[in-house]
Amino acid sequence: MPNRQTNQELFEERQKQVPRGPYNVTPFFISEAKGAILKDVEGRRYIDFTGGIGVENVGHCAEEVVSAIKDQAEKYIHPCFHVVMYESYIALAKKLNEATPGNFKKKTMFVNSGAEAVENAIKIARYYTKRDAVICFENAFHGRTLLTASLTSKVKPYKFGFGPSASEIYRIPYAYCYRCPFGEKYPSCGLRCADHLKEVFHTYVPAEKIAALIVEPVLGEGGFVVPPKEFLPKLKEICEDNGIVFIADEVQSGYGRTGKMFAVENYDVEPDIITTAKSIAAGLPLGGITGRAEIMDAPHVGGLGSTFGGNPLSCRAGLAVFNIFEKKDLVSRARKIGKRVLQRFKEMKEKYSLIGDVRGLGAMVAMELVKDRKSKEPAKEETNLLIKKCSERGLILISAGTYGNVIRTLMPLVISDDELEEGLSILEEGVKEVEKVKKEER
Repeated sequence: MPNRQTNQELFEERQKQVPRGPYNVTPFFISEAKGAILKDVEGRRYIDFTGGIGVENVGHCAEEVVSAIKDQAEKYIHPCFHVVMYESYIALAKKLNEATPGNFKKKTMFVNSGAEAVENAIKIARYYTKRDAVICFENAFHGRTLLTASLTSKVKPYKFGFGPSASEIYRIPYAYCYRCPFGEKYPSCGLRCADHLKEVFHTYVPAEKIAALIVEPVLGEGGFVVPPKEFLPKLKEICEDNGIVFIADEVQSGYGRTGKMFAVENYDVEPDIITTAKSIAAGLPLGGITGRAEIMDAPHVGGLGSTFGGNPLSCRAGLAVFNIFEKKDLVSRARKIGKRVLQRFKEMKEKYSLIGDVRGLGAMVAMELVKDRKSKEPAKEETNLLIKKCSERGLILISAGTYGNVIRTLMPLVISDDELEEGLSILEEGVKEVEKVKKEER
Protein backbone atom coordinates (compact mmCIF):
# COMPACT_ATOMS: atom_id res chain seq x y z
CA MET A 1 0.00 0.00 0.00
CA PRO A 2 1.22 3.56 -0.71
CA ASN A 3 2.08 5.92 2.12
CA ARG A 4 -1.02 7.53 3.58
CA GLN A 5 -1.71 11.04 2.35
CA THR A 6 -4.37 13.67 2.96
CA ASN A 7 -7.66 13.65 1.08
CA GLN A 8 -6.54 16.66 -0.95
CA GLU A 9 -3.19 15.10 -1.88
CA LEU A 10 -4.89 11.87 -2.94
CA PHE A 11 -7.52 13.76 -4.93
CA GLU A 12 -4.84 15.67 -6.82
CA GLU A 13 -3.17 12.37 -7.63
CA ARG A 14 -6.54 10.93 -8.71
CA GLN A 15 -6.93 13.82 -11.15
CA LYS A 16 -3.53 13.04 -12.66
CA GLN A 17 -3.87 9.25 -12.89
CA VAL A 18 -7.58 8.50 -13.45
CA PRO A 19 -9.83 9.79 -16.27
CA ARG A 20 -12.59 12.23 -15.40
CA GLY A 21 -15.37 9.87 -16.54
CA PRO A 22 -15.69 7.86 -13.30
CA TYR A 23 -17.80 10.07 -11.01
CA ASN A 24 -17.08 10.54 -7.30
CA VAL A 25 -19.90 11.40 -4.88
CA THR A 26 -17.66 12.48 -2.00
CA PRO A 27 -14.29 14.30 -2.00
CA PHE A 28 -12.55 12.03 0.52
CA PHE A 29 -10.72 8.69 0.54
CA ILE A 30 -11.64 5.76 2.76
CA SER A 31 -9.19 4.16 5.18
CA GLU A 32 -11.47 1.59 6.84
CA ALA A 33 -15.11 0.53 7.18
CA LYS A 34 -17.14 -1.69 9.48
CA GLY A 35 -20.88 -2.25 9.54
CA ALA A 36 -22.44 1.09 8.58
CA ILE A 37 -19.49 3.29 9.57
CA LEU A 38 -16.64 4.56 7.37
CA LYS A 39 -13.47 6.45 8.24
CA ASP A 40 -11.45 8.54 5.83
CA VAL A 41 -7.67 8.80 5.62
CA GLU A 42 -7.73 11.80 7.96
CA GLY A 43 -9.68 9.91 10.63
CA ARG A 44 -13.11 11.46 10.11
CA ARG A 45 -16.12 9.20 10.82
CA TYR A 46 -19.10 8.88 8.49
CA ILE A 47 -22.44 7.08 8.69
CA ASP A 48 -23.00 5.28 5.40
CA PHE A 49 -26.48 5.54 3.86
CA THR A 50 -25.22 4.25 0.49
CA GLY A 51 -23.71 0.83 1.25
CA GLY A 52 -21.44 1.01 -1.78
CA ILE A 53 -24.59 1.68 -3.85
CA GLY A 54 -26.63 -1.16 -2.41
CA VAL A 55 -23.77 -3.65 -2.16
CA GLU A 56 -23.21 -3.86 1.58
CA ASN A 57 -26.59 -5.08 2.87
CA VAL A 58 -24.77 -7.29 5.40
CA GLY A 59 -22.45 -4.41 6.31
CA HIS A 60 -18.89 -3.47 5.49
CA CYS A 61 -16.35 -6.17 6.34
CA ALA A 62 -18.81 -8.59 7.93
CA GLU A 63 -16.70 -11.00 9.98
CA GLU A 64 -18.17 -14.13 8.41
CA VAL A 65 -17.51 -12.78 4.90
CA VAL A 66 -13.95 -11.73 5.69
CA SER A 67 -13.25 -15.12 7.26
CA ALA A 68 -14.61 -16.98 4.23
CA ILE A 69 -12.51 -14.89 1.84
CA LYS A 70 -9.34 -15.46 3.86
CA ASP A 71 -9.96 -19.19 4.09
CA GLN A 72 -10.57 -19.50 0.35
CA ALA A 73 -7.61 -17.32 -0.61
CA GLU A 74 -5.26 -19.72 1.15
CA LYS A 75 -6.59 -22.71 -0.87
CA TYR A 76 -7.05 -21.51 -4.44
CA ILE A 77 -8.10 -18.21 -6.02
CA HIS A 78 -8.92 -18.81 -9.69
CA PRO A 79 -8.93 -22.16 -11.44
CA CYS A 80 -11.77 -20.84 -13.71
CA PHE A 81 -15.05 -22.74 -13.38
CA HIS A 82 -14.95 -23.62 -17.09
CA VAL A 83 -11.60 -25.39 -16.64
CA VAL A 84 -11.82 -26.94 -13.16
CA MET A 85 -15.09 -26.94 -11.25
CA TYR A 86 -15.39 -26.26 -7.50
CA GLU A 87 -18.03 -26.90 -4.87
CA SER A 88 -18.77 -23.32 -3.75
CA TYR A 89 -20.12 -22.41 -7.21
CA ILE A 90 -22.60 -25.28 -7.07
CA ALA A 91 -23.52 -24.61 -3.43
CA LEU A 92 -24.28 -20.93 -4.08
CA ALA A 93 -26.28 -21.78 -7.20
CA LYS A 94 -28.37 -24.17 -5.11
CA LYS A 95 -28.97 -21.44 -2.52
CA LEU A 96 -30.27 -19.05 -5.18
CA ASN A 97 -32.38 -21.72 -6.84
CA GLU A 98 -34.06 -22.36 -3.49
CA ALA A 99 -34.34 -18.75 -2.32
CA THR A 100 -35.75 -17.13 -5.45
CA PRO A 101 -39.54 -17.17 -5.92
CA GLY A 102 -41.14 -19.81 -8.10
CA ASN A 103 -42.32 -23.33 -7.34
CA PHE A 104 -40.53 -24.85 -10.32
CA LYS A 105 -37.14 -26.28 -11.19
CA LYS A 106 -34.52 -23.53 -11.47
CA LYS A 107 -30.86 -23.25 -12.46
CA THR A 108 -28.27 -20.53 -11.82
CA MET A 109 -25.07 -19.37 -13.52
CA PHE A 110 -22.64 -16.70 -12.34
CA VAL A 111 -20.93 -13.76 -14.01
CA ASN A 112 -19.03 -10.68 -12.79
CA SER A 113 -21.62 -7.92 -12.40
CA GLY A 114 -25.22 -6.80 -12.66
CA ALA A 115 -24.75 -5.56 -16.22
CA GLU A 116 -23.28 -8.89 -17.27
CA ALA A 117 -26.14 -10.70 -15.55
CA VAL A 118 -28.65 -8.66 -17.55
CA GLU A 119 -26.73 -9.23 -20.80
CA ASN A 120 -26.83 -12.99 -20.26
CA ALA A 121 -30.49 -13.01 -19.20
CA ILE A 122 -31.38 -11.34 -22.52
CA LYS A 123 -29.15 -13.73 -24.46
CA ILE A 124 -30.79 -16.73 -22.81
CA ALA A 125 -34.31 -15.40 -23.40
CA ARG A 126 -33.55 -14.74 -27.06
CA TYR A 127 -32.10 -18.21 -27.54
CA TYR A 128 -35.04 -19.87 -25.78
CA THR A 129 -37.78 -17.98 -27.64
CA LYS A 130 -35.97 -17.63 -30.99
CA ARG A 131 -37.11 -14.00 -30.92
CA ASP A 132 -35.10 -10.74 -30.92
CA ALA A 133 -37.05 -7.84 -29.41
CA VAL A 134 -36.89 -6.74 -25.78
CA ILE A 135 -39.33 -4.55 -23.85
CA CYS A 136 -37.88 -2.27 -21.16
CA PHE A 137 -39.12 0.78 -19.24
CA GLU A 138 -38.76 4.52 -18.93
CA ASN A 139 -36.61 5.57 -15.94
CA ALA A 140 -35.00 2.11 -15.88
CA PHE A 141 -31.34 1.39 -15.22
CA HIS A 142 -29.80 -1.94 -16.24
CA GLY A 143 -26.10 -1.17 -16.70
CA ARG A 144 -23.46 0.63 -18.78
CA THR A 145 -22.44 -1.93 -21.43
CA LEU A 146 -23.75 -1.58 -24.99
CA LEU A 147 -26.87 -3.70 -24.48
CA THR A 148 -27.57 -2.69 -20.89
CA ALA A 149 -27.01 1.00 -21.63
CA SER A 150 -29.49 0.61 -24.48
CA LEU A 151 -31.97 -0.82 -21.96
CA THR A 152 -31.22 2.02 -19.55
CA SER A 153 -33.49 5.03 -19.85
CA LYS A 154 -31.45 7.93 -18.43
CA VAL A 155 -29.60 9.63 -21.28
CA LYS A 156 -27.14 11.78 -19.31
CA PRO A 157 -24.66 10.68 -18.15
CA TYR A 158 -25.11 7.01 -19.09
CA LYS A 159 -25.84 7.11 -22.83
CA PHE A 160 -24.86 10.57 -24.05
CA GLY A 161 -22.09 10.36 -26.63
CA PHE A 162 -21.82 6.57 -26.51
CA GLY A 163 -24.12 5.62 -29.39
CA PRO A 164 -25.34 3.95 -31.44
CA SER A 165 -27.53 1.84 -29.17
CA ALA A 166 -28.32 -1.82 -29.59
CA SER A 167 -31.26 -2.65 -31.84
CA GLU A 168 -34.63 -4.23 -31.10
CA ILE A 169 -35.10 -2.39 -27.79
CA TYR A 170 -38.60 -0.99 -27.15
CA ARG A 171 -39.36 1.24 -24.16
CA ILE A 172 -42.69 1.76 -22.41
CA PRO A 173 -43.74 3.90 -19.40
CA TYR A 174 -43.21 2.63 -15.84
CA ALA A 175 -45.83 3.02 -13.12
CA TYR A 176 -44.37 6.29 -11.83
CA CYS A 177 -47.51 7.58 -10.13
CA TYR A 178 -45.96 10.84 -8.86
CA ARG A 179 -45.14 11.76 -12.46
CA CYS A 180 -47.69 9.69 -14.38
CA PRO A 181 -46.76 9.78 -18.08
CA PHE A 182 -50.45 9.53 -18.96
CA GLY A 183 -51.59 12.30 -16.60
CA GLU A 184 -53.77 9.83 -14.70
CA LYS A 185 -54.35 9.22 -10.99
CA TYR A 186 -54.10 5.85 -9.27
CA PRO A 187 -56.30 3.84 -8.77
CA SER A 188 -58.85 5.41 -11.14
CA CYS A 189 -56.28 5.03 -13.95
CA GLY A 190 -56.94 1.29 -14.12
CA LEU A 191 -53.20 0.73 -14.55
CA ARG A 192 -53.15 2.20 -18.03
CA CYS A 193 -49.34 2.01 -17.97
CA ALA A 194 -49.48 -1.80 -17.77
CA ASP A 195 -52.17 -2.10 -20.42
CA HIS A 196 -50.06 0.10 -22.67
CA LEU A 197 -47.91 -2.97 -23.35
CA LYS A 198 -50.79 -4.39 -25.42
CA GLU A 199 -50.87 -1.22 -27.50
CA VAL A 200 -47.15 -1.60 -28.21
CA PHE A 201 -47.91 -4.94 -29.88
CA HIS A 202 -49.90 -3.03 -32.50
CA THR A 203 -47.89 0.19 -32.83
CA TYR A 204 -44.22 -0.75 -32.38
CA VAL A 205 -43.44 -4.47 -32.32
CA PRO A 206 -45.66 -7.56 -32.56
CA ALA A 207 -45.79 -9.84 -29.52
CA GLU A 208 -44.58 -12.72 -31.67
CA LYS A 209 -41.24 -10.96 -32.06
CA ILE A 210 -40.64 -10.14 -28.38
CA ALA A 211 -38.22 -12.39 -26.52
CA ALA A 212 -38.36 -10.77 -23.10
CA LEU A 213 -39.68 -8.01 -20.92
CA ILE A 214 -37.19 -6.80 -18.31
CA VAL A 215 -38.36 -4.76 -15.33
CA GLU A 216 -37.04 -3.56 -12.00
CA PRO A 217 -39.67 -4.45 -9.36
CA VAL A 218 -38.74 -1.13 -7.73
CA LEU A 219 -36.81 1.38 -9.83
CA GLY A 220 -33.26 1.82 -8.53
CA GLU A 221 -31.32 4.56 -10.30
CA GLY A 222 -34.68 5.71 -11.66
CA GLY A 223 -35.64 7.05 -8.24
CA PHE A 224 -36.87 4.21 -5.99
CA VAL A 225 -40.28 4.31 -7.64
CA VAL A 226 -42.61 1.73 -6.08
CA PRO A 227 -45.32 0.59 -8.53
CA PRO A 228 -48.90 -0.19 -7.48
CA LYS A 229 -49.46 -3.77 -6.36
CA GLU A 230 -51.28 -4.69 -9.58
CA PHE A 231 -48.58 -3.47 -11.97
CA LEU A 232 -46.16 -6.39 -12.03
CA PRO A 233 -48.84 -9.13 -11.94
CA LYS A 234 -50.58 -7.50 -14.90
CA LEU A 235 -47.35 -7.35 -16.89
CA LYS A 236 -46.59 -10.97 -16.02
CA GLU A 237 -50.02 -12.07 -17.22
CA ILE A 238 -49.57 -10.30 -20.55
CA CYS A 239 -46.15 -11.92 -20.94
CA GLU A 240 -47.55 -15.38 -20.18
CA ASP A 241 -50.34 -14.91 -22.71
CA ASN A 242 -47.81 -14.06 -25.42
CA GLY A 243 -44.87 -16.38 -24.71
CA ILE A 244 -42.64 -13.53 -23.52
CA VAL A 245 -39.94 -14.27 -20.93
CA PHE A 246 -40.47 -12.13 -17.81
CA ILE A 247 -37.14 -10.96 -16.37
CA ALA A 248 -36.97 -9.29 -12.95
CA ASP A 249 -33.84 -7.18 -12.52
CA GLU A 250 -33.19 -7.53 -8.78
CA VAL A 251 -29.62 -6.24 -8.87
CA GLN A 252 -30.45 -3.36 -6.49
CA SER A 253 -33.82 -4.37 -5.04
CA GLY A 254 -32.82 -7.93 -4.13
CA TYR A 255 -31.19 -9.44 -1.07
CA GLY A 256 -33.59 -8.17 1.56
CA ARG A 257 -33.65 -4.50 0.63
CA THR A 258 -37.44 -4.27 0.25
CA GLY A 259 -38.39 -6.34 3.30
CA LYS A 260 -38.51 -9.55 1.28
CA MET A 261 -35.49 -11.48 0.08
CA PHE A 262 -36.48 -10.45 -3.45
CA ALA A 263 -38.68 -7.48 -4.29
CA VAL A 264 -41.00 -9.40 -6.62
CA GLU A 265 -42.17 -11.39 -3.61
CA ASN A 266 -44.00 -8.25 -2.47
CA TYR A 267 -46.14 -8.61 -5.59
CA ASP A 268 -46.63 -12.40 -5.61
CA VAL A 269 -44.95 -12.63 -8.99
CA GLU A 270 -42.77 -15.54 -10.10
CA PRO A 271 -40.33 -14.32 -12.77
CA ASP A 272 -39.00 -16.62 -15.46
CA ILE A 273 -35.52 -15.19 -14.84
CA ILE A 274 -34.10 -13.11 -11.98
CA THR A 275 -30.83 -11.19 -12.21
CA THR A 276 -28.82 -10.51 -9.04
CA ALA A 277 -25.56 -8.78 -8.14
CA LYS A 278 -24.56 -5.96 -5.73
CA SER A 279 -25.23 -7.42 -2.25
CA ILE A 280 -24.92 -11.02 -3.45
CA ALA A 281 -21.28 -11.22 -2.29
CA ALA A 282 -20.90 -8.27 0.12
CA GLY A 283 -18.56 -6.32 -2.12
CA LEU A 284 -16.81 -8.94 -4.20
CA PRO A 285 -17.61 -8.91 -7.95
CA LEU A 286 -20.41 -11.36 -8.65
CA GLY A 287 -23.64 -11.46 -10.64
CA GLY A 288 -26.18 -14.21 -10.95
CA ILE A 289 -28.79 -15.32 -13.48
CA THR A 290 -31.42 -17.62 -11.99
CA GLY A 291 -34.31 -18.96 -14.04
CA ARG A 292 -36.60 -21.74 -15.08
CA ALA A 293 -34.48 -24.79 -15.81
CA GLU A 294 -35.87 -25.26 -19.32
CA ILE A 295 -35.07 -21.64 -20.20
CA MET A 296 -31.61 -21.67 -18.63
CA ASP A 297 -30.76 -24.96 -20.37
CA ALA A 298 -31.76 -23.69 -23.81
CA PRO A 299 -28.38 -22.33 -25.01
CA HIS A 300 -25.89 -24.86 -26.37
CA VAL A 301 -22.86 -25.98 -24.39
CA GLY A 302 -20.20 -23.27 -24.59
CA GLY A 303 -22.73 -20.60 -25.55
CA LEU A 304 -22.61 -19.09 -22.08
CA GLY A 305 -19.57 -18.30 -19.99
CA SER A 306 -17.37 -15.85 -18.12
CA THR A 307 -13.69 -16.21 -17.29
CA PHE A 308 -14.02 -14.68 -13.83
CA GLY A 309 -17.72 -15.38 -13.31
CA GLY A 310 -18.36 -17.26 -10.07
CA ASN A 311 -14.82 -16.76 -8.83
CA PRO A 312 -14.19 -18.95 -5.72
CA LEU A 313 -13.63 -15.95 -3.42
CA SER A 314 -16.91 -14.39 -4.55
CA CYS A 315 -18.85 -17.64 -4.19
CA ARG A 316 -17.56 -18.22 -0.68
CA ALA A 317 -18.51 -14.64 0.18
CA GLY A 318 -21.95 -15.25 -1.33
CA LEU A 319 -22.49 -18.32 0.85
CA ALA A 320 -21.45 -16.30 3.91
CA VAL A 321 -23.99 -13.61 2.97
CA PHE A 322 -26.80 -16.17 3.00
CA ASN A 323 -25.68 -17.39 6.43
CA ILE A 324 -25.68 -13.84 7.80
CA PHE A 325 -29.18 -13.18 6.47
CA GLU A 326 -30.44 -16.31 8.19
CA LYS A 327 -28.66 -15.76 11.50
CA LYS A 328 -29.48 -12.07 11.84
CA ASP A 329 -32.89 -12.16 10.12
CA LEU A 330 -31.93 -9.17 8.01
CA VAL A 331 -35.11 -9.35 5.97
CA SER A 332 -37.13 -8.48 9.08
CA ARG A 333 -34.53 -5.87 9.98
CA ALA A 334 -35.06 -4.24 6.57
CA ARG A 335 -38.76 -3.85 7.30
CA LYS A 336 -38.01 -2.24 10.67
CA ILE A 337 -35.46 0.15 9.16
CA GLY A 338 -37.81 1.04 6.32
CA LYS A 339 -40.69 1.76 8.66
CA ARG A 340 -38.58 4.20 10.67
CA VAL A 341 -37.03 5.92 7.65
CA LEU A 342 -40.39 6.31 5.91
CA GLN A 343 -41.89 7.75 9.10
CA ARG A 344 -39.11 10.32 9.43
CA PHE A 345 -39.28 11.20 5.73
CA LYS A 346 -43.03 11.80 5.97
CA GLU A 347 -42.49 14.01 9.01
CA MET A 348 -39.87 15.97 7.08
CA LYS A 349 -42.24 16.36 4.15
CA GLU A 350 -44.76 18.03 6.46
CA LYS A 351 -42.11 20.58 7.47
CA TYR A 352 -40.19 21.25 4.28
CA SER A 353 -41.71 22.17 0.90
CA LEU A 354 -38.49 21.06 -0.76
CA ILE A 355 -39.70 17.46 -0.42
CA GLY A 356 -42.27 16.74 -3.10
CA ASP A 357 -42.75 13.01 -2.62
CA VAL A 358 -41.77 10.29 -0.17
CA ARG A 359 -41.98 6.61 -1.09
CA GLY A 360 -40.49 3.26 -0.32
CA LEU A 361 -40.76 -0.48 0.13
CA GLY A 362 -38.94 -2.02 3.07
CA ALA A 363 -35.60 -0.27 3.51
CA MET A 364 -35.66 0.95 -0.08
CA VAL A 365 -36.91 4.45 0.77
CA ALA A 366 -36.48 7.78 -1.00
CA MET A 367 -37.49 11.43 -1.01
CA GLU A 368 -37.94 13.37 -4.23
CA LEU A 369 -36.94 17.03 -4.07
CA VAL A 370 -38.74 19.68 -6.10
CA LYS A 371 -38.46 23.43 -6.53
CA ASP A 372 -42.24 23.74 -6.38
CA ARG A 373 -44.76 21.11 -5.29
CA LYS A 374 -47.37 22.25 -7.78
CA SER A 375 -45.17 22.23 -10.87
CA LYS A 376 -43.00 19.37 -9.53
CA GLU A 377 -39.97 20.97 -11.16
CA PRO A 378 -37.00 18.75 -10.18
CA ALA A 379 -34.60 20.31 -7.66
CA LYS A 380 -31.34 18.78 -8.89
CA GLU A 381 -29.07 21.56 -7.65
CA GLU A 382 -30.67 21.43 -4.21
CA THR A 383 -30.23 17.66 -4.15
CA ASN A 384 -26.51 17.98 -4.87
CA LEU A 385 -26.21 20.67 -2.21
CA LEU A 386 -27.98 18.45 0.32
CA ILE A 387 -25.57 15.59 -0.35
CA LYS A 388 -22.64 17.99 0.13
CA LYS A 389 -24.02 19.45 3.37
CA CYS A 390 -24.68 16.00 4.82
CA SER A 391 -21.22 14.78 3.83
CA GLU A 392 -19.71 17.71 5.72
CA ARG A 393 -21.72 16.64 8.79
CA GLY A 394 -20.67 13.00 8.59
CA LEU A 395 -23.41 11.32 6.53
CA ILE A 396 -22.83 9.79 3.12
CA LEU A 397 -25.78 10.01 0.73
CA ILE A 398 -26.33 9.32 -2.95
CA SER A 399 -28.87 10.65 -5.40
CA ALA A 400 -31.04 8.91 -7.97
CA GLY A 401 -33.80 9.69 -10.44
CA THR A 402 -33.88 10.55 -14.11
CA TYR A 403 -33.63 14.22 -13.12
CA GLY A 404 -31.05 13.65 -10.36
CA ASN A 405 -33.42 14.99 -7.70
CA VAL A 406 -34.04 11.94 -5.51
CA ILE A 407 -32.27 11.03 -2.27
CA ARG A 408 -32.20 7.23 -1.93
CA THR A 409 -31.30 5.29 1.19
CA LEU A 410 -29.18 2.16 0.93
CA MET A 411 -27.77 1.90 4.43
CA PRO A 412 -26.42 -1.53 5.46
CA LEU A 413 -29.16 -3.58 7.08
CA VAL A 414 -26.90 -4.15 10.09
CA ILE A 415 -26.94 -0.44 10.97
CA SER A 416 -27.71 0.10 14.65
CA ASP A 417 -30.77 2.04 15.80
CA ASP A 418 -28.53 4.78 17.20
CA GLU A 419 -26.58 5.08 13.95
CA LEU A 420 -29.81 5.17 11.97
CA GLU A 421 -31.26 7.95 14.13
CA GLU A 422 -28.02 9.93 13.99
CA GLY A 423 -28.00 9.69 10.22
CA LEU A 424 -31.64 10.70 9.89
CA SER A 425 -31.06 13.70 12.15
CA ILE A 426 -28.10 14.82 10.04
CA LEU A 427 -30.24 14.42 6.93
CA GLU A 428 -33.04 16.54 8.40
CA GLU A 429 -30.58 19.26 9.40
CA GLY A 430 -29.31 19.23 5.85
CA VAL A 431 -32.81 19.52 4.37
CA LYS A 432 -33.55 22.39 6.75
CA GLU A 433 -30.41 24.25 5.69
CA VAL A 434 -30.97 23.70 1.96
CA GLU A 435 -34.59 24.83 2.29
CA LYS A 436 -33.36 28.02 3.99
CA VAL A 437 -30.86 28.66 1.20
CA LYS A 438 -33.59 28.03 -1.35
CA LYS A 439 -35.90 30.61 0.25
CA GLU A 440 -33.15 33.22 0.57
CA GLU A 441 -32.41 32.96 -3.15
CA ARG A 442 -35.99 33.76 -4.14
